[in-house]
Amino acid sequence: MAIVFSDRREAGRRLASKLARYAGRDDVTVLALPRGGVPVGFEVARGLRAPLDVFIVRKLGVPGYEEMAMGAIATGGVRVLNDEIVDGLALPPHVIDAVTTKEEKELLRRERLYRGGRPPLQVKARTIILVDDGLATGSTMLAAIRALRDGSPARIVAAVPVGSPDICRAMRADADEVVCATTPQPLIGVGRWYEDFSQTSDDEVRALLARSGLGSASSDEDFADDAAAGMLRKRIARLSGGAKDYDGLLEAIGEARFVLLGEASHGTHEFYEERARITRRLIEEKGFTAVTIEADWPDTYRVNRYVQGASGDLDAEEALSDFRRFPTWMWRNRVVVEFVEWLRGHNEAVDGSGPKAGFYGLDLYALHGAMKAVLRYLEKIDPAAAEIARRRYACFDHFGPDPQAYGFIAGNEVDKSCQNAVVAQLVEMLKRRAGAARRGDGAVEDELFDAQQNARLVRNAEAYYRAMFLAPESTWNLRDRHMAETFEALASHLGQRLPFPKIVVWAHNSHLGDARATDRSRFGEVNLGQLIREAHERETFLIGFTTYHGTVTAASSWGGPAERKAVRPALARSYETLLHAVSADRFQLDLRNDGEALPRRLLERAIGVIYRPETERASHYFHADLAAQFDALLHFDETRAVEPLERSSEWDAGELAETYPFGV
Repeated sequence: MAIVFSDRREAGRRLASKLARYAGRDDVTVLALPRGGVPVGFEVARGLRAPLDVFIVRKLGVPGYEEMAMGAIATGGVRVLNDEIVDGLALPPHVIDAVTTKEEKELLRRERLYRGGRPPLQVKARTIILVDDGLATGSTMLAAIRALRDGSPARIVAAVPVGSPDICRAMRADADEVVCATTPQPLIGVGRWYEDFSQTSDDEVRALLARSGLGSASSDEDFADDAAAGMLRKRIARLSGGAKDYDGLLEAIGEARFVLLGEASHGTHEFYEERARITRRLIEEKGFTAVTIEADWPDTYRVNRYVQGASGDLDAEEALSDFRRFPTWMWRNRVVVEFVEWLRGHNEAVDGSGPKAGFYGLDLYALHGAMKAVLRYLEKIDPAAAEIARRRYACFDHFGPDPQAYGFIAGNEVDKSCQNAVVAQLVEMLKRRAGAARRGDGAVEDELFDAQQNARLVRNAEAYYRAMFLAPESTWNLRDRHMAETFEALASHLGQRLPFPKIVVWAHNSHLGDARATDRSRFGEVNLGQLIREAHERETFLIGFTTYHGTVTAASSWGGPAERKAVRPALARSYETLLHAVSADRFQLDLRNDGEALPRRLLERAIGVIYRPETERASHYFHADLAAQFDALLHFDETRAVEPLERSSEWDAGELAETYPFGV
């Protein structure tokens, strides 16, 4: 029966036992393939009492499907291609060359990062044990072996904890010896044979190399959360649920015009409830006049009309009726209904004595809804222009209702894209101005702005869906840049009536916490919080939310029903576990003044609309510097699932506690 390893370190210890005949020899060097091979190689080197170094190899991923290796490169200018994948996908040479150029830059960066100015260990006349965390296609290991041959080693041993039996056999043609600790058939994927197959970071690689440099095998450093928790305990402001809970937070916000309120999941009652409490105070006490949310513009603008008293909807639940696409519970839940009704009541009480507060969306998924909104507007004020817009948008008709189908076909250049058509329509809409007789009429100007924003959404959504398939630019970046563009356009529009409009943003921590303080920045990702912070600096205030355990409303797969799921206690070496150790049910922490009490880099949990506890580490954690990510933090140690308006049988059933955590 095939072995399933708990993690790479355990896999390395098991692999070392298979290589015991090399233990204690003075001609052996262990070279690990970063990054995943380094924890394995560290344990192998420790078990064999051999020196450890890295040998840099970069996988050449198929554009758009980067996990699929079409080849690899290694130090020394070696490139190995997987002919089966290259020929099977008909990948043109210029695509392969472009990926190679990009990966060569990363290879050189890692050489400098891992070694600094230290030269690599000598391989000439030595037995080299080349270690990775697994063999799937073998292209990475093959590139390393061929590059190593140039250094004239006495012997090359390719060693992995798990590998495809066919690839392990084929590798013997290039390596002098191949050791695969386990060879399951079918392999499916290397990660299938690890309970924790989370990504190894550059910092972890450097730390392991540093620890191996003295030839010692020091034990793992304990996570010193007790001292840090003790420091934090003296600095937190406990939350009681009372009216004065957020006095200190509002004082810290001061004159900031843009307050970004996050969430660590899209389905936690406390995150929605406390955002609403803070937002009500910002509107009443600090004059905030807009709430923007991680939702599509046309769906949310219907709610805006309701809270402004300009729609025929009878109540908030009806005003939220356009939120019918997955995940409906994000905005069709009890807390949002209560807040929308409060906002309507607040605006009715204002009654001309001051500006009303609006409710707006920032996201870009509603391609077809936005097109319909543009056409409805033009049909009312300029039928001829509506006919031109209809002909432009008709480009999408033969792709069907699913924008992803359009993205796949246009992104792969199977058919002509609609890019030029949507750009032309946006340009035409942005040129429009309210008629002279109606200029200054706020309602008229708002309707024009609404139509312009829908045209902007169509343009950006077209690019987003087209980029989902084989595109060089991250769709994450396209989405967050669209949200930032929408935010700036709204601020400019509101600024025509108010000199310094104040805006609240509701979105996930992953969108609002400054991306520069997370490991995602290494991959070139940006987010809304970073972009607003860069543009407005001290006028922004970013607030993160965390929880240790509880329940959450989430699906098991995209498009699946809403379920009430148990949230596992947070992992060790995470901010959530450190905050749990503070031993306070709920509290606030000012990160600008007290952030130095936090470690600079720990894991942070992010649950979106899907929660997969069975792959908790890989699916829901990333490394971050919390104090640099946010200005303030709100921690709720135990939280409960937000209640959807439409409760599914799966949600009512709740989590199956008797089978937790295995679900069998």
